[in-house]
Amino acid sequence: MTTRIDQRFAALKSEGRSALVTFVMCGDPDMATSLEILRALPKSGADIIEVGMPFTDPMADGPSIQAAGLRALKNGATLKSTLATVAEFRKTEADTPIVLMGYYNPIYVYGVDRFLVDAKAAGVDGLIVVDLPPEEDSELCLPALKAGLSFIRLATPTTDDKRLPAVLANTSGFVYYVSITGITGAAIPDYSKVAHAVERIKRHTNLPVAVGFGVKNAQSAQEIAVHADAVVVGTALIDALRRSLDENDKATATTVSAVADMVKDIAAGVQSARSKASK
Repeated sequence: MTTRIDQRFAALKSEGRSALVTFVMCGDPDMATSLEILRALPKSGADIIEVGMPFTDPMADGPSIQAAGLRALKNGATLKSTLATVAEFRKTEADTPIVLMGYYNPIYVYGVDRFLVDAKAAGVDGLIVVDLPPEEDSELCLPALKAGLSFIRLATPTTDDKRLPAVLANTSGFVYYVSITGITGAAIPDYSKVAHAVERIKRHTNLPVAVGFGVKNAQSAQEIAVHADAVVVGTALIDALRRSLDENDKATATTVSAVADMVKDIAAGVQSARSKASK
């Protein structure tokens, strides 16, 4: 079955450019503003959208994304309201792929079977669940694939050639390469190492390789887009959102545009990589 994710990567390949994958936390700073931000992303240059599922103990996330999740939870965000937000987004945007990203606990509490039915009905295309290793594929990965959702796996600098086949076994949609060892929002990666890592992963799979962690601006996005099929940006967008809030962490008149403008800037960097790579 061809998914929105597959269609988007095929279209971009024909254009000769990488995808821009944007991460935002659902419910940050509130549900209404979060939906406005989601709706602004495709026209600002986002090709695929990762939507964070707020969770109280996000162990792989740095301070910025942790704080975003806490802001969302404080304002009543739940997995149910996250799915409802995706469903609202789908009423006006049929084509942009949506990937839910987060941790297994909220899905387990919600109920796996119910979650998969509701996620598919809402218009979700894929899942990234960072704390479920391949050894636990029967928990969620295999049921998700059966339900028609892509299950996107993370590979890291410490994922060696011996481990890669297990990581890639049931992966679909794309592979998310974490370019640095550590939490989100950390230092800018070594671009030469990123290039070698993408080449190594591609020796094991035909799936597109997306690179994230450490993308700060248009320049860093351009550097990665030369080598990867997609560039993922999250912390920089969360930080732009946070800077737009008032002293009580409430949205202001500039909150949506703060995120949208940064996406436009980074999208320009990703798109310029095509001409850079061809020179």
